[in-house]
Amino acid sequence: MAAAVLENRTKELSSPKFVVTSSGTGAWHVGEGPNPKSKLTWERAGYDYDHTAQQFKQSMFRDQDLLLVMDKSNFDNVSKLSVDKSDIQKIFYLRQFDPQLKQLNPVTDYLKLEVPDPYYEPISVYQDVLLMIEDAVTGLIDLFGHRK
Repeated sequence: MAAAVLENRTKELSSPKFVVTSSGTGAWHVGEGPNPKSKLTWERAGYDYDHTAQQFKQSMFRDQDLLLVMDKSNFDNVSKLSVDKSDIQKIFYLRQFDPQLKQLNPVTDYLKLEVPDPYYEPISVYQDVLLMIEDAVTGLIDLFGHRK
């Protein structure tokens, strides 16, 4: 869902140019399409996005300027693949960009910055997660984006 929101909401920015990719830290769903409840949630919210699951690879540090993770497990798994300090400096919890959470320390307050995985939950939880994502993406765009 985060990639769907970010892709759609950054299309109209003049700079920086956002190229959005999505990957998981495990290989569970590699090659599969989106979770049906995730897709239904982002489509109901008006987002159009095509997704095929891939796994995060060390080479992605080279190709990406910013790596947004959803939870501590993702943060740790991505960090373990880093080669140097410059790689680590690219990793952020998505919700660090939520203006209402900017005072939180990602080292000590990471639980408050996590986006919960709604995988086995009802659609209402997906909708709650979408709202968290939208708030964080708004903050990210406000911080970095410039409109045409």
